[in-house]
Amino acid sequence: MPCILNIETATEVCSVAVSRDGQVIFQKEETKGPSHAVLLGTFVDEAVNMLRAQNLQPDAVAVSCGPGSYTGLRIGVSEAKGLCFGLNIPLIALNSLKIMANGVSKMKDLQDYTLLCPMIDARRMEVYDVLLNKELQEVRPVSADIIDENSFTDYLDKGRIVFFGNGAEKCKAVLKSETALFLDNVYPRALDMISLAEEAYVAGDFEDVAYFEPFYLKEFVATTPKNKVLADMGK
Repeated sequence: MPCILNIETATEVCSVAVSRDGQVIFQKEETKGPSHAVLLGTFVDEAVNMLRAQNLQPDAVAVSCGPGSYTGLRIGVSEAKGLCFGLNIPLIALNSLKIMANGVSKMKDLQDYTLLCPMIDARRMEVYDVLLNKELQEVRPVSADIIDENSFTDYLDKGRIVFFGNGAEKCKAVLKSETALFLDNVYPRALDMISLAEEAYVAGDFEDVAYFEPFYLKEFVATTPKNKVLADMGK
């Protein structure tokens, strides 16, 4: 199996993991807030230096490509592309929602639930989400949804759904159903990229490094901080 360096920056969590022959040989993760611009380069340098000390280098770089935080995705993809150019190795792109679902799908106590719904916070009551079966096949495609009490009713009436991710946390009070389960503290992690990245590598599912862009799903919307607005009003 290949040696793959995995980068995940789609949410407030920054994580890097390296796998070789299907085994984790390096892992670093920070969950306390969006500090990707500061930490990601350090994590990657540590990973590359660890490999060099063993006379190794990655066979590929896998990156979480979105949807998610515009800034986080841009930082992660830029770092991944730089590594691929510098080392002349291929780039693998993995959907951020599917990465989360890959981790949850391995939980043994969720056998009674038929569908997985990873959610990443967008803005207000909007989330990025996808519905997947236990084999991680799409039942409903990736979309940006404004959540209300009628969301997912067609699916919840037919079976049990597990909701998770930082977008699911704000939906608990809205989605009231006995067939819905909400998991806390689930986020995209580099560790959950490993099996997906290895499958993509074996299949030769690589991106064009020069032209690849993150999957933002929605255009970036710049907002003005509230204190700045109040200051301008006082002028």
